Amino acid sequence: MRSLTRYILRQLLVGMVLVTAGLTCIIWLTQSLRFVEMIVNRGLSTGTFLYLSGLLLPNFLVVILPIALFTVVVFIYSKMITDRELVVMRAAGLSQLGLAMPALILAAATTLFSYLLYLQLVPDSYRAFRDLQWDIRNSFSHVLLKEGEFNNIGRHTTVYVRARTADGQLHGILVHDTRDQAKPFTLMAERGAMIDTPTGPRVVMFKGNRQEVDKQTNKFSILYFDRWVYNLSLGGPQGTRWREPRERSLQELFSIANDASEVGSQNVGKFVVEAHRRLISPVLPLTFAMIGLCCLLTGSFGRRSQTGRVLLAVAAMVAMQGVLLSVQNVIAKNLDLIPLLYVVTLLPIPLCWLIMNRRPSAAPRDMPDEPPLAAGPA
Repeated sequence: MRSLTRYILRQLLVGMVLVTAGLTCIIWLTQSLRFVEMIVNRGLSTGTFLYLSGLLLPNFLVVILPIALFTVVVFIYSKMITDRELVVMRAAGLSQLGLAMPALILAAATTLFSYLLYLQLVPDSYRAFRDLQWDIRNSFSHVLLKEGEFNNIGRHTTVYVRARTADGQLHGILVHDTRDQAKPFTLMAERGAMIDTPTGPRVVMFKGNRQEVDKQTNKFSILYFDRWVYNLSLGGPQGTRWREPRERSLQELFSIANDASEVGSQNVGKFVVEAHRRLISPVLPLTFAMIGLCCLLTGSFGRRSQTGRVLLAVAAMVAMQGVLLSVQNVIAKNLDLIPLLYVVTLLPIPLCWLIMNRRPSAAPRDMPDEPPLAAGPA
């Protein structure tokens, strides 16, 4: 490896680490704020918070890496053009491939790491995140019940607790259940307690009533009880939950695409798109890097054209990201268009390479900063 290649690669690598770390911290902080509320008001431990939010880091990295690589390539090469370093390197005989080689090496390494994230780390970490979130919601619901507020447990259950004693007793309980849209009901009790069972949490209520209104006849009915056990679990009969496409392995995604009995035919498109997205999305760092190189290394290295080239590179990257999102949404409804996802992602690479390797025009001579002095009398 040439010393010039190592010099550029070192700058790109340092910038890549700094930008990735900065963006990761920003996104991690913004996304983990919702878990801080659980610590302050709902009693979850700091260790659980760190573990829960740490499981989301691989999901952030797959989004950050292509953008960070593109940002670093555009910034470093633009800076080197402004400092006339690339002008000297080109004058010394370095070809377009030689100038682009450091960025391509870093893009190739980022692509390989992205495949590791997409195929292994992201589904495993997101599945662990969802499992822990499920356990907190079902096994530790007594922690999540906030006193003096209406707590939404899922989409169909609201629980209110006026006070909770040190020994775990609940006072002033109100539960509104709309899981059966035709027959919603409300439970009210003087006191009760939360218990954990193998099939999920239960609320044991004492001295209360059950109120229900028949929507067809508008008839109100009330039942008084001395003891009532309410199932607070959000799972199915065995407490299981439906797993999203993002938390399934690539093999599972393709097997579901061949046999839709597990998820239903209406959801097959989401699983198929997720499977092909994992195969092609890791190439995005290479694609974005080629877009940046094409815009900056094409033509002569003039200072006046730098701003326009940088803006062109940013606009091309944003446009491609928008096209990719649109294509994914269209493919989910029409699976025959799956090859379009590969075409949109891969086509910019050879196209940018052909444009970049056109014979560059001669660099314009720089105008002197001051006019030459007039010759004096002999």
